[in-house]
Amino acid sequence: MADTKYIFVTGGVVSSLGKGIISASLGKLLQARGYKVTIQKFDPYINIDPGTLNPYEHGECYVTVDGHEADLDLGHYERFLNVQTTRANNITTGRIYQSVINKERKGDYLGKTVQVVPHITDEIKRNVKLLGSKYKFDFVITEIGGTVGDIESLPFIESVRQLKWELGKNCLCVHLTYVPYIAAAKEYKTKPTQHSVKQLQELGIQPDILVLRTEHWLKKELLHKVALFCNVAEDAVIQSVDMPTIYEVPLLLQKQNMDVTVLKKIGLEIGATPEMTEWRAFLHKKAAATETVKIGLVGKYVELQDAYKSIDESLLQAAIYNDRILDLHLFHSEKLNDENAAELLSGMDGLVIAPGFGQRGIEGKFAAIKYAREHNKPCFGICLGMQCMVIEFARDVLGMKDANSTEMEPNTSYKVIDMMEEQKNITHLGGSMRLGAYDCELKKGSKAYQAYKKTHVQERHRHRFEFNGAYKTQFEEAGMMCTGENPETGLVEVVEIPTLNWFVGVQFHPEYSSTVENPHPLFVSFVKASIENK
Repeated sequence: MADTKYIFVTGGVVSSLGKGIISASLGKLLQARGYKVTIQKFDPYINIDPGTLNPYEHGECYVTVDGHEADLDLGHYERFLNVQTTRANNITTGRIYQSVINKERKGDYLGKTVQVVPHITDEIKRNVKLLGSKYKFDFVITEIGGTVGDIESLPFIESVRQLKWELGKNCLCVHLTYVPYIAAAKEYKTKPTQHSVKQLQELGIQPDILVLRTEHWLKKELLHKVALFCNVAEDAVIQSVDMPTIYEVPLLLQKQNMDVTVLKKIGLEIGATPEMTEWRAFLHKKAAATETVKIGLVGKYVELQDAYKSIDESLLQAAIYNDRILDLHLFHSEKLNDENAAELLSGMDGLVIAPGFGQRGIEGKFAAIKYAREHNKPCFGICLGMQCMVIEFARDVLGMKDANSTEMEPNTSYKVIDMMEEQKNITHLGGSMRLGAYDCELKKGSKAYQAYKKTHVQERHRHRFEFNGAYKTQFEEAGMMCTGENPETGLVEVVEIPTLNWFVGVQFHPEYSSTVENPHPLFVSFVKASIENK
């Protein structure tokens, strides 16, 4: 395709309507038609990235293969499109301003007054078009974070306005709004949508497609009214109705010809409707499953819906590929201890020990791991979860009673988990962890090798602390084997207890690379073992 096409997705009325899911679903439909598609997220906060944000503020921090800490929506993009994203796919206001200020300090603006327009907006536009010009994508879908009318989003909206004029037919805007149901009046109300579109128009943008977020199907008369009042063609008013799972949204949009409408407006040939065979097969497996697998997730952020988003989705995918319905139970690690672990966890088929940072809730993770180890229950430790497996084994099997990580107790007698050497002189916390994809060599015959079916893998990381190799011999002699290592540094990536059914800890984050069409082999293997444990 000669020119890259740019699609902008904005939101109105309220936040958390699902712009990321709409973007990913539209991207999937265009990808199914043979186009090369990517999606980027623009976040209006001044942080350089979400890496220093508390999960209570932001939810999960996602990590790209090139070591960028990114917004959790990038996880949706990868799970839907089955392609990897990079730092170019997530831009914050902080990164835009940092880049402009750095240029100003170097004298790049030749003494001119640096302003929001044109300098900030030019930098935003440069980042929008970078994916098209550098990586040669056919479609670049850009999700604008926040809600139209937010003061912090204004430079991004102004950049969209300018690009719509500059790119002409190669650019269009999709606006997602909410249509509330007033129970007392027994009516759906379109006025919030009308006001939201009016706000967008006041900023110089006429949306080309409207997506109405709603709990139930809207009547045709209501859609006609929205089209009339918002200057949008009737066939460009799409409904996003609540679905049992986010993975049904692409088919919902396809049923309403959203991808056809996009292609018409951009001036491309329509062609045959894609069958999306693999996607439909995944949903068919989900619908056909009748039995459940009961998985317990142990962490200190379980009350937050998005804190472990990628893990939740990886488990769901793995359950479906094992012909099961996921029955996920969340256990707050602060409320777990040796006394109540058996009572709370005995009904679980398998346990996942979640990643995280800091001392809070750590003892509850030890209790869950000890219960799983002593009762031969499948257990999967991720990042800090793997480190907790090591600490619990040191304490309760090797007899190192005060064994710990130097993250939790710098003066512990047994530093079985210690800060990585290259991390010890780092003072700035943002973007300075061991981040991104690294190699791992697996030992043949191990559970990890049986899952991957190969010895060499690459996985993404986000950590400062590691297994202390000085204790490796003691651990292996006692039965905890180091079955995965980085070939360059010798850093231990995977630990297992081979005598147990399935007891595996990984330093990396496998959940970041699990997708609908390629579920992660470790999650599939773990869920399979959990089913067999029933």
